[in-house]
Amino acid sequence: MKTVTGLFDNYDDASDAVGELEASGIPNSDISIVANNSTDWYDKDSSKAAEDAAGGAGVGAVLGGAGGLLTGLGIMTIPGVGPVVAAGWLAATAVGALGGAVVGGAAGGIVGALTESDVSERDAHVYAEGVRRGGTLVTAKVDDQLAGDARRILGQTGSVNLEERRSVYEAGGWTGFDAEAENYTPDEIERDRVRNSNRI
Repeated sequence: MKTVTGLFDNYDDASDAVGELEASGIPNSDISIVANNSTDWYDKDSSKAAEDAAGGAGVGAVLGGAGGLLTGLGIMTIPGVGPVVAAGWLAATAVGALGGAVVGGAAGGIVGALTESDVSERDAHVYAEGVRRGGTLVTAKVDDQLAGDARRILGQTGSVNLEERRSVYEAGGWTGFDAEAENYTPDEIERDRVRNSNRI
């Protein structure tokens, strides 16, 4: 199994990527989505599955029903990232890491969950920071024969070029994801979105 990951500035692009991954034959139990919710864009009452997840049923417990992965979205908070809307194995692993499990020896639940899944720690820090700054992360565990299709789907138009985004962060003085950092405010998220859209 390989782990394939994409970062998106726009939730709708990430959602489309999840749908394409599911349509390509990747089981939704092998796909995860984590989206920043600092601006309260997601209405937790929009689905029964989200209510169950928010009510404590757990991210993993609400997955696998008809409608695919996105019917299992729930709201949680990840230190250093803030409030997120999430579904899938990555979110469950990150929450487990925050509950006291040591995952990959890396700082932060989301970084640890990614590195545990063979994402390089260097890249995991950029992915976590991307979510902190308003982005959406889609991650899939795929069989070797589906890895090429998954990379193509997650590399589609709308996904972030990871090296370019790392350079942007570093130009602003960023050195790595900090689980102790203050949550990004809605104004900071909007400022970054405008700045990033002007680079395209």
